[in-house]
Amino acid sequence: MRNIPVNLSGYRLRISEPPAMKMRKKDGREEVVTDGTTGEAKFAVALFVKAANQKGEEIRVTLDSDPGESFEEGQVVELIDAQVSPYSFKNDKNETVSGIAFSAMGIKPVA
Repeated sequence: MRNIPVNLSGYRLRISEPPAMKMRKKDGREEVVTDGTTGEAKFAVALFVKAANQKGEEIRVTLDSDPGESFEEGQVVELIDAQVSPYSFKNDKNETVSGIAFSAMGIKPVA
């Protein structure tokens, strides 16, 4: 199961690292991550997510579209069409790594 819609309206999402192009290492070089279908670049943002009266946690979110340059650290935002996808794989040490990956169509400032 992939791209499961998620409702984060009960959480405050604060930018801890501004949006930037998503990069990955391939053959020792860094390259831009793109959409496999359209070839458009993906972006990533780090958010500190916190519910009222609870401890917060930082998450990284992959964005399907360019959010622009108007976002900065500390700004409160909302995710547009947020989704999660579970993953599991074996790393180089033969350990199983699993978790969930967050993605969204984009972000917008909260007024």
